[in-house]
Amino acid sequence: MTAESPSQKGGTVGKAMEVLDCVARFGQPVRFSQILEVSHFPKPTLYRLVRTLADLGMLDHDADKDTYMPGRRLLKLAHVAWAQFSLASIARPHIDRLGQQVSETIHLAQLDQGQVLYVDKRNGRDPVEMYSQAGKVGPTYCTGVGKAMLAFLTPEEQERVIALQSFHRFTPHTLVTPEALRARLETIRAQGYALDEEEHETGIICIAMPVLNGSGRVLGSVSITDTVLRTTWAALKEKLPLLRETVERIGHDAQDWHYPGI
Repeated sequence: MTAESPSQKGGTVGKAMEVLDCVARFGQPVRFSQILEVSHFPKPTLYRLVRTLADLGMLDHDADKDTYMPGRRLLKLAHVAWAQFSLASIARPHIDRLGQQVSETIHLAQLDQGQVLYVDKRNGRDPVEMYSQAGKVGPTYCTGVGKAMLAFLTPEEQERVIALQSFHRFTPHTLVTPEALRARLETIRAQGYALDEEEHETGIICIAMPVLNGSGRVLGSVSITDTVLRTTWAALKEKLPLLRETVERIGHDAQDWHYPGI
């Protein structure tokens, strides 16, 4: 039996979602002809979907340039979803406090479909350019926040997430096999915190701890991040008590928070 595509499963709504996903993937305003090139929909069907989405405010149409981009109505919905889905609103006062106590960058992350979703960030006193930004998705197997969460999942959840990893070698320090990752996760679980030893970005290091609820379920993770040019492992590890206090406070305040699937 042939697997159904998202549009077949969702009917007209599924087709509309495919178009929105397609426009979003371009990352910039796009012409109808460009959407048509990558879409499997017939031209009349695609045109009808695009125009309907534009009429509903889900796509914005620039009449002068004849281009489309994700609409302002989507932005409003995203703000509501972000507030309800993420730990950001619960964690904000604790992240703010930690940011005032340390000079490094602070990240708050969750797992989303086996990847790391950065949901909040506080820049250090001297901001460092790095990949992570709130709303961005990153790899789980080679980031401190990702490994901190992964190490404290149930064995079944852990194996499911490991199976989703690409194991691309970003730097010479990246773990590139499931076996190496599992061994590292055992160490992380035993010591209670994870390290990013320049595994995702050269020169970037961090310490990270999971946010757990009262029953030990992983809700997210927090990291303190800096560069090898500005700090040492000894200096970073001195911040572990502050980091531990932060994740414990977030976990306490998030007892009744609805946990979305990993």
